[in-house]
Amino acid sequence: MLQKWIDRRIEAYQSELIRKYCDEVEAVYTKMRGWRHDYHNHIQALQASMALGKYDEVNAYLHQLNDDLTSVDAVIKTGRVMVDAILNGKLNIAAQNEIPVNAKARIPDGTPVTDVELCAVIGNLLDNAIEENKKISRESRFIRVYIGQKNTQFYLICTNAAGKKQKRKESMFKSEKGESHGFGLGRVKNIVNKYTGQFFADSEEGGFTAEILIPLKEERTGTE
Repeated sequence: MLQKWIDRRIEAYQSELIRKYCDEVEAVYTKMRGWRHDYHNHIQALQASMALGKYDEVNAYLHQLNDDLTSVDAVIKTGRVMVDAILNGKLNIAAQNEIPVNAKARIPDGTPVTDVELCAVIGNLLDNAIEENKKISRESRFIRVYIGQKNTQFYLICTNAAGKKQKRKESMFKSEKGESHGFGLGRVKNIVNKYTGQFFADSEEGGFTAEILIPLKEERTGTE
């Protein structure tokens, strides 16, 4: 009975996460579609200014376009569309909150974790990172994310600025945001355990680091 209740709770939690993440990433894709749609208008505006000899105006316009294009090109492509959605959606929220982010991500071949589970892991870690950054001064904020391969394992590390050192509660950390916040970090650990992986979390004054290692599936060579 208890296990069924836990399973329903986890299913509802995952569904809510995916719904929220899809809403968040829509802002990113809307900006990309808008830039492409306006491309011809930008060209016409530049041509008109050039014809009138307004070169300073052209230069300023080009700088503005370059800034917009840089933000579009900054979209991270991990190799999995759903993961791209959650990751870029969270990075967009971080930018809105003036949190500098250094992110590099590519899902390696042989990663056994499903897209829904990866979204839950990445979403929870970045939600926590953003919330911790919002508590401190803007000049101290940062998030660093790396997702890739380390030897024969899927590897993820997320480091963020934080305030005071958090207190441990058993193997995890005590949440100050209530049950749902703590449940999220516990969900990350459960997913990692499901794939016989390792989850490390470390809190210190001024920072928090979460690190994940999960064995990759062995590739079939086709030989006996």
